[in-house]
Amino acid sequence: MFDLTSFQRDILYVACGADEPSGQAIKAELETDDETITHGRLYPNLDTLVDEGYLEKGQRDRRTNVYTVSETGREKLQARRRWEDEYVTFD
Repeated sequence: MFDLTSFQRDILYVACGADEPSGQAIKAELETDDETITHGRLYPNLDTLVDEGYLEKGQRDRRTNVYTVSETGREKLQARRRWEDEYVTFD
């Protein structure tokens, strides 16, 4: 997961916590009052995650793609969380 950008990791976390989210649903979860996510930023990153095997892409209908975290993506997320837990503790 060190080869991914923080934005790509955030996309994976959102996709993992949702049931087959569309790109627009992922975008809505990631946007804040201070940051707007453009189509030109989101979709190339989704495509990269699909190409790298972290996400699987399907279709809800002719106009809407949906994304699910692949088994490889889940394994990488779990490994990342274990790594983070080694360094970050909350008492």
